[in-house]
Amino acid sequence: DSEGGLYVCMNTFLGFGREHIERHYRKTGQCVYLHLKRHVIEKVPGASGGALPKRRNAKLFLDLETNSDLNSDDFEYEDEAKLVIFPDHYEISLPNIEELPALVTIACDAFLSAKSPYRKQDPDSWEEELQASKHAKTLVQLDNGVRIPPSGWKCSKCDLRENLWLNLTDGSVLCGKWFYDGSGGNGHAVEHYKETGYPLAVKLGTITPDGADVYSFDEEEPVLDPHIAKHLAHFGIDMLQMQVTENGLRDNDIKPRVSEWEVIQEAGVKLKPMYGPGYTGMKNLGNSCYLNAVMQTIFSIPEFQRAYVGNLPRIFDYSPLDPTQDFNTQMAKLGHGLLSGQYSKPPMKSELIEQVMKEEHKPQHNGISPRMFKAFISKGHPEFSSNRQQDAQEFFLHLINLVERNPVGSENPSDVFRFLVEERTQCCQSRKVRYTERVDYIMQLPVAMEAATNKDELIAYELKRREAEAARRPPPELVRAKIPFSACLQAFSEPNNVEDFWSSALQAKSAGVKTSRFASFPEYLVVQIKKFTFGLDWIPKKLDVSIDMPDFLDISHLRARGLQPGEEELPDIAPPIVIPDDPKAFFSSLLENPNIDESSVMQLAEMGFPLEACRKAVYYTGNLGAEVAFNWIIAHMEEPDFAEPLVIPAFGEVASSGGDAFGAVGLDNQPPEEMVAIIISMGFQRNLAIQALKATNSNLEHALEWIFSHPELEEESEPALDVMNMENDANANILTETGSQGPRIKDGPGRYELFGFISHMGTSTMSGHYVCHLKKEGRWVIYNDLRVCASERPPKDLGYIYIYHRIP
Repeated sequence: DSEGGLYVCMNTFLGFGREHIERHYRKTGQCVYLHLKRHVIEKVPGASGGALPKRRNAKLFLDLETNSDLNSDDFEYEDEAKLVIFPDHYEISLPNIEELPALVTIACDAFLSAKSPYRKQDPDSWEEELQASKHAKTLVQLDNGVRIPPSGWKCSKCDLRENLWLNLTDGSVLCGKWFYDGSGGNGHAVEHYKETGYPLAVKLGTITPDGADVYSFDEEEPVLDPHIAKHLAHFGIDMLQMQVTENGLRDNDIKPRVSEWEVIQEAGVKLKPMYGPGYTGMKNLGNSCYLNAVMQTIFSIPEFQRAYVGNLPRIFDYSPLDPTQDFNTQMAKLGHGLLSGQYSKPPMKSELIEQVMKEEHKPQHNGISPRMFKAFISKGHPEFSSNRQQDAQEFFLHLINLVERNPVGSENPSDVFRFLVEERTQCCQSRKVRYTERVDYIMQLPVAMEAATNKDELIAYELKRREAEAARRPPPELVRAKIPFSACLQAFSEPNNVEDFWSSALQAKSAGVKTSRFASFPEYLVVQIKKFTFGLDWIPKKLDVSIDMPDFLDISHLRARGLQPGEEELPDIAPPIVIPDDPKAFFSSLLENPNIDESSVMQLAEMGFPLEACRKAVYYTGNLGAEVAFNWIIAHMEEPDFAEPLVIPAFGEVASSGGDAFGAVGLDNQPPEEMVAIIISMGFQRNLAIQALKATNSNLEHALEWIFSHPELEEESEPALDVMNMENDANANILTETGSQGPRIKDGPGRYELFGFISHMGTSTMSGHYVCHLKKEGRWVIYNDLRVCASERPPKDLGYIYIYHRIP
């Protein structure tokens, strides 16, 4: 509260402003509160050039902090704490050990001396000061004549060209380790240290006149090297002449490259800051730009503005006792911060004069810090609760899932994204078809690289790049593949082969093809360009392409038509249960030759996860698709053997160990998911597998025999399976039952106008940076964390996620 400070209930340790404290007391009967005030003495320019103290109350924003630096030398604090007893509002100044019971005194002292909860929950986002390495002063460098060129580096042992480290003792250039963020490496730099004991290495591509990233293998942490300029000069690197680019370092004589980072952030162009409602920036909490970009987009949509900000008084009035754990309260609070304009005000004239006096010509950006929102929305999620970079598309689906599960009023704002997809599967032999529908929120378009319109330029560029690399010359200016959007749209609508298709018409496996069409068109169409793929070395990479995304889009021709005259539907018959003569031998052979859906493995690996981890995820989830396997990855990625190769246990080991082979049975008596997946992969229904494992205490061998001895349960399991699938699918791809009411959709014409786009810079969704561009009041605006400016050159061809609004 900007006037009355903060009241903390000493029973629940929840904080309240002055306008809410009475309500909390009446609602709970709690009568003892700790009243905190922070008085700030702010130094302001005096008439004679000195500094006159100005006393004011600190504004205690619990979450929507302004971005002013209250920890700088320009401010001094006086903290005041009192104990307040309701209903008489009796105040006792602290510290006071004479009037207060010992227990109350201890509680107050513990609270006042406690660390900020934000620092506790978000330790990695607070930068720790690096310490100078103990090896820096006495480092011995070999006089071996090694000279490092300004570009064209590669690992001397495996030819990798990313994540490269220069050993400061002998000048070896070697690759780093494989990380979950998609940066590749085979660990040759670490191996070199183990062989030689040379302790320090600098990461190529980080060297600037201001310093470089140095790592100590011996101390096992990033360090400072006070003598880094001298150590680099030993290998012919002049720090004062170096600067960072997208692909590493270059000297001043090299022609600047038009990098993805520069174009997307509109670097080099003077951008005019924007202020007021809807133009509020968001602080980056340590790789939280994916969240910032998505939430800026979400709260630029009228339906979300009405649902949360329009209902803000009602949401706040009916919020639970602990509003920090209420989704709608946190959404309303964040939306108000972005749309009210209270945290986006142009600097006052006096502030501009102060900036000039201090020679600070950069505009002071306001903004909010969504710490409490991020803490709640990512609670319990292994990835979003971390400080690692994440995929904006995955976070968007996670947010939609939370919106669906926490209704606010009669209007569900996520309805604007929801649409139905009709999937038509045809048996190539019998020519019979099956139509199904599923719910989705994103249209995913592949990048049609074969349709590039500048193939000759790409070939010439690749030849020049290789020649420059061989001659250790600077690389040529980058040439991007230019892909027509129409080619990507055509690739989406083309038929796809169905792997391992079982035809109910033939009662046998056959060739099948599947095509997808829109059974409904959403109010807002979200289009994702699938830029992430594999290189020839199986390392995930991002396609640096330019796609001519249209301002106006018409996909009316992709409207689903349903069963056509002359088409005959595939019979609704499930594959038969084949009872082997020797169940043990059959089960053993299944374990020895696991069937793994490689397409799902590829989808997961494109996200930046290690290949072997992706194979294990698909195997242990019974080839149920990439989305189910992704959940397995999230749950197991902290395990030490996460990226180790898949090892299938022998049949006797699995059968005898029962639940212990994959983890104990849960508290809800659910068998381990990995064991369920193995039985599903044999062709049995999921709920039948769970029933069998429960009946046999999660013993795979006995569960298999139990299933074979109860064949009549297979038919009974079908309805239950449909219900279970509906419950388990949280984000999308929900199968709809014929004749049911179905999901709510806002169908209409398939004509759209570009409303905004989210762009990604970097080599992987698990690293790099996100910004978004939104069209507001007829002009484009760039939202780059705290910076909100009028866009001069919106890079519409380099986006990752595009949002189109239906044309009425």
